[in-house]
Amino acid sequence: MEYKAAIMDEAQVQRSLARIAHEIIEKNNGSQNICLLGIRRRGVPLAAMLAENIRKFEGVEVPLGHIDITLYRDDLSQMAPQAETSGSVIPCDVNKCTVILVDDVLYTGRTARAAIEAVVRHGRPLAIQLAVLVDRGHRELPIRPDYVGKNVPTSRDEVVCVMVEEYDGATGVALYQN
Repeated sequence: MEYKAAIMDEAQVQRSLARIAHEIIEKNNGSQNICLLGIRRRGVPLAAMLAENIRKFEGVEVPLGHIDITLYRDDLSQMAPQAETSGSVIPCDVNKCTVILVDDVLYTGRTARAAIEAVVRHGRPLAIQLAVLVDRGHRELPIRPDYVGKNVPTSRDEVVCVMVEEYDGATGVALYQN
């Protein structure tokens, strides 16, 4: 892959996550009865950053967990014969809350669909909302995020790479040519 452009630096990512946290609080009339679930892998640290922002703004610790969508993917048969899963951690009764799924990039919508399916296997939430740092378009399913850090129109041969400190040693978003 060939580096094409920086889309967001660390400060821009932080500002976007602060704005999304405010939008979540506003849309849900506060932070009661919400649960943040990061979609493994980079959605997990992004969900933690959102939870920290909500704690700063509201003084409330929202339940924070993660969801592993491996077994719910529609391309599971194309993956390794024995798919590796790391399990999901859902820290509350989903039947009594609004679940906010957090992911790094929304592209075709298939990851979000798999995450929704994984959540409903655990119960029937009051609602499921979707927060993404980057929406790059090219949806193949009728899925739309509730909260978006940045819309980045791309071509199908471009790759949006979200970097987070935990996995990459830096935070930011870059665009690559495939």
